[in-house]
Amino acid sequence: MSFCGVGIVSGRQQLCPVAVATAYSSARRTDRRQSTIDEALGHARNIIDEQGVGAVSISEIARRMQMRPPSLYKYFPSLNALYDRLFEMGNVELSRYVDDARLSREPGLDQLLEQSRAIIRWSMAEPGLAALLFWRPVPGFEPSEAAFAPARAIVDQAREDLATAVARGELSPGADSEDALRLLTSVVSGIGSQQMSNEPGATYETGPYTGLLDDALQMWVRHYSP
Repeated sequence: MSFCGVGIVSGRQQLCPVAVATAYSSARRTDRRQSTIDEALGHARNIIDEQGVGAVSISEIARRMQMRPPSLYKYFPSLNALYDRLFEMGNVELSRYVDDARLSREPGLDQLLEQSRAIIRWSMAEPGLAALLFWRPVPGFEPSEAAFAPARAIVDQAREDLATAVARGELSPGADSEDALRLLTSVVSGIGSQQMSNEPGATYETGPYTGLLDDALQMWVRHYSP
């Protein structure tokens, strides 16, 4: 039996060739695994775009990847586990989109309203993922806490904006409340739901309901006017 450790040659650390090969092999397996996961999620998103959230299945993704369905279960132990990854992916993308939209806006009311517009703009561009995030199209599916975390961060940003807007005198004290936040999200989600259910092929700029978003937001602002 041979033993290979770490040696010192000319003042430099020398790694065991076996250890290097093992680490390299492990890294390659990790890369291949992630590549397979990414490919599967890409196919899942294509299915959502083509047929809707409910059409996603392990068997159809496996068929598109030219592999047997049991092989795909090594990466996603259940269909709900696949939906959970899609849910997290959508929330991460939405969170980044919202953060980018907020950058050029003033803290408080300006950022809050732009965040609301950004959520609808992203939803119009990604209607399939938006349906998974904001509705309940998959019976029995509940997102994990990790997948839901980016959404909680967006809501926390809105709470901070409300507090800042009240402190700056942009809104009345009543706006710094859960009721005000619920009313705002109801206004925003109502516009989005009406648009996507009545004219899903429209863009944010051309949609008859999204065109009313700023008017609806100003109604909410007037309700909490100082």
